[in-house]
Amino acid sequence: MNSNVGTIGSAAPLVADASPMIDPFGRAVSYLRVSVTDRCDFRCTYCMAENMTFLPKKDLLSLEELNRLCSAFIAKGVRKIRLTGGEPLVRKNIMFLIRELGKQVGTGLEELTLTTNGSQLARHAEELYDCGVRRINVSLDTLNPDKFHKITRWGDLEKVMQGIDAAQKAGLKIKLNAVALKDFNEHEIPGMLRFAHGRGMDLTVIETMPMGEIDADRTDQYLPLSELRASLEKQFTLTDIGYQTGGPARYVTVGETGGRLGFITPMTHNFCESCNRVRLTCTGTLYMCLGQNDAADLRSALRATEDDGLLYAAIDEAITRKPKGHDFIIDRTHKKPAVARHMSVTGG
Repeated sequence: MNSNVGTIGSAAPLVADASPMIDPFGRAVSYLRVSVTDRCDFRCTYCMAENMTFLPKKDLLSLEELNRLCSAFIAKGVRKIRLTGGEPLVRKNIMFLIRELGKQVGTGLEELTLTTNGSQLARHAEELYDCGVRRINVSLDTLNPDKFHKITRWGDLEKVMQGIDAAQKAGLKIKLNAVALKDFNEHEIPGMLRFAHGRGMDLTVIETMPMGEIDADRTDQYLPLSELRASLEKQFTLTDIGYQTGGPARYVTVGETGGRLGFITPMTHNFCESCNRVRLTCTGTLYMCLGQNDAADLRSALRATEDDGLLYAAIDEAITRKPKGHDFIIDRTHKKPAVARHMSVTGG
C-alpha cells in the first residue's frame, strides 16, 4: 500500500480520490483525532462510570489498520494527528503506531501529538520524543493528591508528576488540560496556572461536556468559563491573543506570569464555525462532530480491499455529512447526555 495516493498492481493512480476534504460549509478538514482505545487506567467522574464496560478486544482495529487509516487521511490533507483514548498509552504495543506515524512527520504530516493522563509517561517519554512527538497534552484537574484520587478514582498524582518530569526532561513541550468543575477545582485554577507557567507549560481550562451516562449530575459540575475568567481577572491581567495550536482553545496571555492560558468553551461559546477536525475511533468509526451521533463506518471499506480508492470514497462521503455544529446543552431540563457514547469512545 502506498500511503499517499497509491497504485494497486497496474491500476491507475488514485490521485483524484486523495483530494483535500472540504465539508459542506467550506471548512477544510486537516486535523484528525484518533481514539486508539476506549480503555483507561483512571475512572474520572465527569468522563465515565466507575464500572465501565469496554469494547471487546476483537472489535478493535489492529495497529497496522489504524496506521493505514491515518495514512489515508494524511494523503487527503490531514496535517495534524492527535492520539487519544481512553488513555492511549495503555494500549499494548502503541509505540508501534506512534513510530510508524512519526515517519510521516515532515513529509505530509506536520504534527503528531497525543493527550494523556500522564500515568504512563515516565516509561514512554523518551521514546515518544524519538518517534517525532514534540508536544503533548496532559489532563490534570487538581494538584491536591486526595482530590486527584477522588476525581480520577484510581489515579496516583505522584505518578503523573513523575511523568511530567520525565516528559520535560525528554524535551517534550507540555500543555496541561484541566476540566473546570464547580465546587471542586474552580478555586484551584490560579494555583494550577502558576504551577504550569512556573514550569514553562501552557494551561487550558475546559467546560465539562454532556457525553455518556456517568454517576454524577453534570448540572452540579458545570462551571461556565465566562464566570471563571471573571474570577481570574480579579487577580491576573488577561490579554486576548491570536495564538492557535490547531484545536478549539482561545488563548490569553497572563501578565503576572508571562504564560498562556487557554479556554475551551463548547457550552458557553462553541467553536464550531472554525471546526477543522474529525474523530476516528479504535473500531474504525468516523465521527464528523463530537456532539452529534451521525457516524461513518470506515472499517468495512478498510477491510474490503487493499485499494485505498474505496477508503478515500468512504471518507469523502462521510465529510459531506459533517454538520455545522453540535447541540450540547447542560441544564436541569436536559438530564440525558447530548450523545450516549462516552468521551473515551470518541477520543475527546
